Amino acid sequence: MALSPQRALPPAFIAVVMGLLLFRVAPYLEVHQVEIGDRAPDFDLQTEDGSGLRLSDYRGKYVLLNFWATWCPPCVQELPSLNRLHQEFEDRGLIVLGVSVDSESEPYRDFLEQWKVAFPTVRDPSMETPSRYGTSRYPETYLISPEGRVLRKYINAQNWMSPEIVNYLRSLL
Repeated sequence: MALSPQRALPPAFIAVVMGLLLFRVAPYLEVHQVEIGDRAPDFDLQTEDGSGLRLSDYRGKYVLLNFWATWCPPCVQELPSLNRLHQEFEDRGLIVLGVSVDSESEPYRDFLEQWKVAFPTVRDPSMETPSRYGTSRYPETYLISPEGRVLRKYINAQNWMSPEIVNYLRSLL
């Protein structure tokens, strides 16, 4: 049903509604792009047991921050080598930390159990954390220095036990 000119909404009302919508949607429209050398944005996410996990909890260690999802075939492909990397390098000062963008907790928990994910991981169904990094495709991984700076950015699945990656990490640790 069309409004007649006498019943049209006032322009001021339309402007207010549009402003409110833009205010609510604007954070999702912002393009963040974390580059090498930038400070890695901190985050505070809840684990499945309800405790909090923050990136800043790992200051003083190298962190390999991996954004992933259970429904992402390349994420699943790289998982075994990511598990092995974490197990081999955890005692040397490298922490693998996963942030899943899965919306449902049950498939996420089932996935962690089925694949025996060895590294700390949290779920961010709002996708706010990867958005703060500029991540929109998965997997995407950031190597973060003990001081909290981004050293490297890896796009797409990796063989985390490849000689190039392992030798680079050994040179840092």
